[in-house]
Amino acid sequence: MDSSDIQRKKVAVIGGGLVGSLNACFLAKRNFQVDVYEAREDIRVAKFTRGRSINLALSHRGRQALKAVGLEDQIVSQGIPMKARMIHSLSGKMSSIPYGTRSQYILSISRENLNKVLLTAVEKCPNVKVHFGHKLLKCNPEEGMITVLGSDKVPKDVTCDLIVGCDGAYSTVRTYLMKKPRFDYSQQYIPHGYMELSIPPKNGDFAMEPNYLHIWPRNAFMMIALPNTNKSFTCTLFMPFEEFEKLLTSSDVLDFFQKYFPDAIPLIGERELVQDFFLLPAQPMISVKCSSFHYESNCVLMGDAAHAMVPFFGQGMNAGFEDCLVFDELMDKFNNNLSLCLPAFSRFRTPDDHAISDLSMYNYIEMRAHVNSRWFIFQKSIERFLHALMPSTFIPLYTMVVFSRIRYHEAVLHWRWQKKVIKKGLFFSGSVIAMGSTYLLRHYMSSRLLDYLRRPWNWITYFQNTACFPANSVEALKIPSLRSR
Repeated sequence: MDSSDIQRKKVAVIGGGLVGSLNACFLAKRNFQVDVYEAREDIRVAKFTRGRSINLALSHRGRQALKAVGLEDQIVSQGIPMKARMIHSLSGKMSSIPYGTRSQYILSISRENLNKVLLTAVEKCPNVKVHFGHKLLKCNPEEGMITVLGSDKVPKDVTCDLIVGCDGAYSTVRTYLMKKPRFDYSQQYIPHGYMELSIPPKNGDFAMEPNYLHIWPRNAFMMIALPNTNKSFTCTLFMPFEEFEKLLTSSDVLDFFQKYFPDAIPLIGERELVQDFFLLPAQPMISVKCSSFHYESNCVLMGDAAHAMVPFFGQGMNAGFEDCLVFDELMDKFNNNLSLCLPAFSRFRTPDDHAISDLSMYNYIEMRAHVNSRWFIFQKSIERFLHALMPSTFIPLYTMVVFSRIRYHEAVLHWRWQKKVIKKGLFFSGSVIAMGSTYLLRHYMSSRLLDYLRRPWNWITYFQNTACFPANSVEALKIPSLRSR
């Protein structure tokens, strides 16, 4: 495929969010003519009143994708490193659980600021045009055509060689693919919602240690806090909707926090807590799985459009960014041949994205409940010890997911194998200790038992030798019994 053929290819990216704008950067490098259609107005100039800016955790996978388009350093400079979880117990005691080695950390990044940086980078590409305020009305992948509605309210048909659906968990592009044969789709709303709160700066500085992901685990629910560059913390309360629905008044909210998060009240402030709590209702969380991610050589899904997940492993954005990176790597491998690249992308990413979606569900239980368990902390210590001894054989699950590019589904398989090995090792060690203890106990008890059995005769001999009883008195004790027979 020559360069003129590459330049003639037109790509329509639906969605100008994080994944859509990053994907446009990747596609622009290949000299495609890229048009990005975003239903919202430009977030860099528009003023939204939809609540606080969500913070995201940027990990190794996301950083590698940003590095590939030359944006890693700029983004990382805007983040705050978090090297461990800081657990806040109900009593107010705090303890940390490291994510990995001392050099390993994740970054707290503002979603809004990250999106602004990516959009600015996109617009610097001469072969990319971003169309804000353009809503997708129709998608016809067979013919490579979309219909969009702009601010002039006049529908416009656009033809292209590739349609890339990056339009989120409620993707319009995906709804059209769902009508195609052999397209599998499932979604699940979990019974928990989330609500955002805020901890303001204290005396111009952070109110808590900034280089941690703070967690208040309460078994059935939890609250987390991520640091911001303005010295505040963005807090998120995750809780069943039925619990949110019980808190109807200011006193209900304050009583609830006094019971479960007493140390957070002075950090947030009573008035601010009540104000933030009733600012917006609790929001739902959805998990979406579909297969495959493409249709022929004309359409492909990426990010939440392909695999929306709950946020508890912090991999939603990172998995979406890795989608872009994997697609770019496959385009290199197949020399920009879309008919080969798109099926390969679906085969490669579907098992991985399904795996991380399941892991995200699991990690919610770990964050809100398991971190309270001493057995869990003990297991983590064993994992770190074995990883230090055999770094290429025993790798903690979190390290594989967050600090490497090991494929998600392979990480799950390796994690399950490690759990079996550790469980068998603990069972074997416990058995050896139990048998050794039993042997020593029996050996010790047997000698003591003989000693106890000898004691009555020793007493008699002792008393006899010391003349406490005459010798014939002992005989007298025996003779009557003999005579009685």
